[in-house]
Amino acid sequence: MLEHDVIIVGGGLAGCRAAVEIARKDPSLNVAVVAKTHPIRSHSVAAQGGMAASLKNVDSEDSWEAHAFDTVKGSDYLADQDAVAILAQEAPDVVIDLEHMGVLFSRLPDGRIAQRAFGGHSHNRTCYAADKTGHAILHELVNNLRRYGVQVYQEWYVMRLILEEGQAKGVVMFHLLDGHVEVVRAKAVMFATGGYGRVYNTTSNDYASSGDGLAMTAIAGLPLEDMEFVQFHPTGLYPVGVLISEAVRGEGAYLINSTGDRFMKNYAPSRMELAPRDITSRAIAYEIRAGRGVHPDGSAGGPFVYLDLRHMGKEKIMSRVPFCWEEAHRLVGVDAVTQPMPVRPTIHYCMGGIPVNTDGQVRSSGDGLVEGFFAAGETACVSVHGANRLGSNSLLECVVYGKRTGAAIAQFVQKRKLPSVDEERYLNEAKEQIQALLEQQGKYRINQVREAFQDCMTEYCGVFRTEALMTEGLHKLQEIQQRYPQIYLDDKGSCWNTELVEALELRSLMVVGQTILASALNRQESRGAHFREDYSQRDDVNFLKHTMAYYSPAGIDIQYRPVAITMFEPKERKY
Repeated sequence: MLEHDVIIVGGGLAGCRAAVEIARKDPSLNVAVVAKTHPIRSHSVAAQGGMAASLKNVDSEDSWEAHAFDTVKGSDYLADQDAVAILAQEAPDVVIDLEHMGVLFSRLPDGRIAQRAFGGHSHNRTCYAADKTGHAILHELVNNLRRYGVQVYQEWYVMRLILEEGQAKGVVMFHLLDGHVEVVRAKAVMFATGGYGRVYNTTSNDYASSGDGLAMTAIAGLPLEDMEFVQFHPTGLYPVGVLISEAVRGEGAYLINSTGDRFMKNYAPSRMELAPRDITSRAIAYEIRAGRGVHPDGSAGGPFVYLDLRHMGKEKIMSRVPFCWEEAHRLVGVDAVTQPMPVRPTIHYCMGGIPVNTDGQVRSSGDGLVEGFFAAGETACVSVHGANRLGSNSLLECVVYGKRTGAAIAQFVQKRKLPSVDEERYLNEAKEQIQALLEQQGKYRINQVREAFQDCMTEYCGVFRTEALMTEGLHKLQEIQQRYPQIYLDDKGSCWNTELVEALELRSLMVVGQTILASALNRQESRGAHFREDYSQRDDVNFLKHTMAYYSPAGIDIQYRPVAITMFEPKERKY
């Protein structure tokens, strides 16, 4: 049995930042990071636009209070305001700390860190490294893992959280290289496993974003919070779904429909293209619905709108957003200097997740905590994003709460003993699960079931939702889930069996998808990214509260917990 003081599952920004902080606080601790890809291939590396912080390099009027207000308003007042205050207050310091680690931020002519406009922010406060910010930060954090001697298990898949008597004791994982299964026990377990974009059929997320950490938490009997709030990014490149960063609109690009009209003036006149993402995504969906979308041949009535950069000029495009130009050129043959880009909303981010307090400790209920279990980043819900995340707050959350959670873990494990774990039992159960999948005599290929599931989620729990639609969707999901015991694997080997990983990921997707749909069906209001055509208004009287969804094979049990309102009273959200 492997042993570490701390085991962190996930090699992206939140996990790496936590590992660095633990090592800084107590270099004697034995810390390990497990990642199902190489850490530098974690999805954080795809984050483009930047991270928000009130450094005041460009706008001297900015303040942490203004950042906090923008975040709470953007969240449609569902964010926990104590958590938002920490996020906004600590933002400038964590940016400077990253700079000292060697992160190559873009600069102003006088050498200070540059800051750009971003959707929903009232000041130019987004720090960036061209349009490859996540890439720039993650590389330095991974370098620091090596510097501090953190052990990295790369290309290991974590199958199970070991949770006994309300205490997290470790994980069960297997090595993709040779199928070798290991039990790891630890004084503290942290999940930083990212989002679940692959629950849907079109997403900006990579193939690894299958919600494994969320599913393992739910299967262990712990709640998931606010899972109905799924962010659509307004500008997914059509038809591939790859993200065209909000940085492009921050630098001045326009959204236009088939008539050439900058239609955002009809939806958010004060912010135009830099309205929050939920509002912008719905606006694009409305334009397409109304027949003002564009066909690939340029005629009206098609499935996308245009993102127009032409007026920005070649020099600005190539210096500020070169990666977005390159993506459009490589994937759909569009030269953004002379042609507009075809875009439509794509699944992008999960506002909900594993419920945690502001020290990253996982909640077992509205008021209970799980001993030794922590989470941070996109997989967690400390609720700084509420019902809708503002762009450039996610990298910030990963770093602020990754650091805070790391500090809390370093303190938690002092003078604690390693827990006792029945290694034999967990090894046998994992091997039986793998063997059963390999030997299953089914009639469906994995991708047939997965695509049916993803199409169902996209059709029945998308930008626009109704009770009738989602009820039908839940029935269809349950039918599709019944095919899972009938999948078969062609690859029976133990060496690099990616088909086995896909089978395990499919189980994760199904648990997460069912939780999203059940939570959305229960919330009879429209708030942020959750838009109900049958309940089109926000309902603070009945639904100014966080959903806590408990999974079981028989169905989802929904409870609620209150929102922390410490600074700003909820009011109507207008832009």
